[in-house]
Amino acid sequence: MSQGNPFALIPVIIFLAASLAVAVWVRMRTARGNYDFVSEYFIGSRSLGGFVLAMTTIATYGSVSSFVGGPGQAWLVGWGWVYMAGVQVTALFLLFGIMGKKMAIVSRRLGAVTVIDAIRARYKSDAVANISAVIIVLFFVAMMVAQFVGGAKLFEAVTGYNYVVGLALFGIVVILYTTIGGFRGVAITDAICGVLMIVGIVVLAGGILSAGGGFSQIMQNITATNPEMMEPLGGGQMPIGLYVTQWLLVGVLTFCLPQSVVRCMGFKDEKSLKNALVVGTIICGIMMICVTALGVLAKGVLPGTLADYGNSVDNIIPQAIVQTLPSWLAGIAIIGPIAASISTVSSLLISSSSSIIKDVYLHYQEKQGKKVSDVRISRMSQVFTFAVGLLVFVLAVVPPSVIWKINMFAFGGLETAFCWVLVCGLYWKRANATGAIWSMVGGTFVYCALMAIGFKPFGLHQIVAGITLSLVLMLVGSWIANRNNATAAEDYDEVFFPA
Repeated sequence: MSQGNPFALIPVIIFLAASLAVAVWVRMRTARGNYDFVSEYFIGSRSLGGFVLAMTTIATYGSVSSFVGGPGQAWLVGWGWVYMAGVQVTALFLLFGIMGKKMAIVSRRLGAVTVIDAIRARYKSDAVANISAVIIVLFFVAMMVAQFVGGAKLFEAVTGYNYVVGLALFGIVVILYTTIGGFRGVAITDAICGVLMIVGIVVLAGGILSAGGGFSQIMQNITATNPEMMEPLGGGQMPIGLYVTQWLLVGVLTFCLPQSVVRCMGFKDEKSLKNALVVGTIICGIMMICVTALGVLAKGVLPGTLADYGNSVDNIIPQAIVQTLPSWLAGIAIIGPIAASISTVSSLLISSSSSIIKDVYLHYQEKQGKKVSDVRISRMSQVFTFAVGLLVFVLAVVPPSVIWKINMFAFGGLETAFCWVLVCGLYWKRANATGAIWSMVGGTFVYCALMAIGFKPFGLHQIVAGITLSLVLMLVGSWIANRNNATAAEDYDEVFFPA
């Protein structure tokens, strides 16, 4: 390991210190107000404006794999991977368009502060809610491990400091500021992270274009040495089936990810939602396409094969930063991916905490007729948030190999589990608890089993089988339950389906 580079480290330290300071400021500010702790800590008292809503959603959606794994794949495959990434322009549009208004109306009528609150009320089932909580925590932990690993590897490659030093540095900061700041602190910090992600993209783009002799020169070099990278199908590496399934996985189906849906419950008013839809769609689309395209451009400054870079696409962007930027600019450039990493982790942490403390523990206590004080809820929420963060930190000490694959696995699992439970719950009157349980358990089990054995039905990604079976089980399970109980079939909740 080379000696640490303080010039690359200083910008990172400043950023992490500022993030922690924001959380402390938010905590002190809200402590002076008359707030209900549960509503404030888990949903920010439904006060997010349009810009903060857009940026916190983008920062949650755009993880470290968007900045490291995705561009690394583009370096390997070419423009085909960028064309595939273009579908991400739909992510926020579909989220706010499908979930935004309906979820906000329902959550306000119910007083719900978590996605599971709404699911429990819609299906009138603790079993559906508890299964949802378990699935959320399991897949969120996998995603958080990927974020910690990606950020720490990038830190090591650019600054020269040890992987564990980087992991400890921003791991501790993100755990602390999430524990202290709650949803509002996470949302504001996410908005700052979103801006810094854009800055990181611009800085790295400047470094790569300068080192490669400009866009035209880089394209000429790629055309001469790797002409297949200029083709939409990447010389066979990007078949149509891969396009379709990746469009589903990272674009179309992301509107049902719980960590994004919960943001539809936290905005201030309809104007904020509309502004977030427009601003978020534009910024997210530009950001995701541009950062993926950097991987193709990096081919102009990082020639050779993957074996030259440790046989891992995750090493491409770190190497591009090191080889094209001076130390102080390299420190600024890695703030973007690190911001993506910690913003995603913080959002997943607060959602994990709410799933267990609010949706399982607190609900159980209320069913027993026991009142839990705000002080106890506050203490337990913060302790659990810290404990989950610490668990993820420990799991990340021995890093897995390819972080973008871990992230995509978790994406697919959450989409399979929650897509039809949320869509049918909000828009189909006859959906019921039986259908929801069959859909979540059956679809998720099959998806995970196919991923584990590496089997792709008809050569398509396992998400296709998972999401299809999940829909079939929702329809069949609901039909059977309604047929066996005609009264329940007509027992529609007026909160979700007003007359």
